Amino acid sequence: MLRALDIRDILLIDHLELGFEAGLNVLTGETGAGKSILLDSLGFVLGWRGRAELVRSGAAQGEVTAVFDLPDGHAAFAVLEEAGIPQASELILRRVNTSDGRKTAWVNDRRCSGDVLRALSEHLVELHGQNDDRGLLNPRGHRSLLDDFAGLGPKLAELRGLWRARAKAASELTAARKAIEALREEEEYLRYSVAELDKLSPKAGEDEALDRQRRQMQGAEKVRSDIVRALSVLRDEKGAEDSASEALRWLEAVGGEAAELLVEAIEALERGLNELALASDAVEDTLRAMEFSPAELEACEERLFAIRGLARKYEVQPDDLAEHADTLRTKLEQVDASDAELGALEAASKAADAAYRAAAEALSAARRTAAAKLDAAVMAELAPLKMERAVFTTELTEGEAGPEGSDSVSFVVATNPGAPAGPLAKIASGGELSRFLLALKVCLTGGASDVTMIFDEIDRGVGGATADAVGRRLRALGEGGQVLVVTHSPQVAALGQHHWRVEKSVTNGQTLSTVKPLGVEERIDEVARMISGDTITVEARAAAKALL
Repeated sequence: MLRALDIRDILLIDHLELGFEAGLNVLTGETGAGKSILLDSLGFVLGWRGRAELVRSGAAQGEVTAVFDLPDGHAAFAVLEEAGIPQASELILRRVNTSDGRKTAWVNDRRCSGDVLRALSEHLVELHGQNDDRGLLNPRGHRSLLDDFAGLGPKLAELRGLWRARAKAASELTAARKAIEALREEEEYLRYSVAELDKLSPKAGEDEALDRQRRQMQGAEKVRSDIVRALSVLRDEKGAEDSASEALRWLEAVGGEAAELLVEAIEALERGLNELALASDAVEDTLRAMEFSPAELEACEERLFAIRGLARKYEVQPDDLAEHADTLRTKLEQVDASDAELGALEAASKAADAAYRAAAEALSAARRTAAAKLDAAVMAELAPLKMERAVFTTELTEGEAGPEGSDSVSFVVATNPGAPAGPLAKIASGGELSRFLLALKVCLTGGASDVTMIFDEIDRGVGGATADAVGRRLRALGEGGQVLVVTHSPQVAALGQHHWRVEKSVTNGQTLSTVKPLGVEERIDEVARMISGDTITVEARAAAKALL
């Protein structure tokens, strides 16, 4: 519910504070007094697109603040949560427009964008008028209005889920077809490449090992000759080992006192002979390890060159050949399994499509039932509004399938029997359109509303008993909620539970608009003025009292 509206330096308003109540609130005043400025100001703080120049002449900036009371569970809380704005039962919107056109907005003292304001406004205010393309006159919204009337929210949620599942299944099938088609185009290449790689069967690290082995074999001959010479020095008759052995024999043969002096030398020679024997054995082991045939070198080089040749061919590193072979093998396996995979995906896509179509048809049937009920309800409302000869019809036609079904919904009317039916905005005259919209809104609301409903001169072109019927339905809409009506009809104004008069005056050469809440006597005068004009007669006051 809109509780307060504070306007500063907007168009003809210097400063205005308004407090609104639940129920039916009426705003009246002379034509041009500034009633539309109030709606422009409210639209500005709600982020709606409106007049480009809003700042009052001579002011540096204009500012509008709107305060709403939100009941528990109100839809606006979800918008606040998504925008990261603190939530409270009191919602304060403030927007400033500087004279150079810059606009800044706050929600609960947090800076926000115009998009956030507009998202909130969808759950705060409904504006209805004879030229309102945001509300009931917009055919694009008729389907959602019918769904709300029928309470089809759960069915819609289910259908949206089935639509997403259907789209996902179709997307997966299309992607699989493209991928498999591409794989089949290279099937011959895949089979040849996998066979070639499997025949060689390269291993990670094999290139380095073969290269090292090749270098060892290539340098082994020169190295081996040096080792052989070293071994001959150790093992030949005139080698180090024989010479040391001979020296040891001679020393061991020495006797007498000299023998005692040679003990240390003899022990050293014995140790040396042991070490020389170990060295000879190690050299012999090395020579045996370095033995190879030319055929071994040739085989090593052939495999090394084959691995490097395939690496260049497939544009990978030699160590990555095995992994590349696994990748190609996986693709080939996908080709071999493609028929079964496609069959499963096609079956899943068909099942998802069938589930969606069944749910869409059930939703269509529910809409057709609801359309008949809505038509009957609107027709019942039209009779008291002096339009008992008019015909209202909710038309359902087959459209393109989507997340909310394939039904196109439009509200069409025929103002007289036998007259052609057509869209509301094109067929009905101003007064007729107002009554159609009101009857439709009464039926669609069906009880208390969390949204403030604003009707801008929706009673234009009607009077007498019809205007009284319009006022009573507006008052009924306000029960349990809030309705704001800008009106020139005394019958409608008299039914308001709260009444404000918009006035325009000239002060110090400056034109200003003000809004004044009316008490009992002031309401009599205002309704009398609406009946008789500028000169309020005794008869007009009596009529006003009777209406009130």
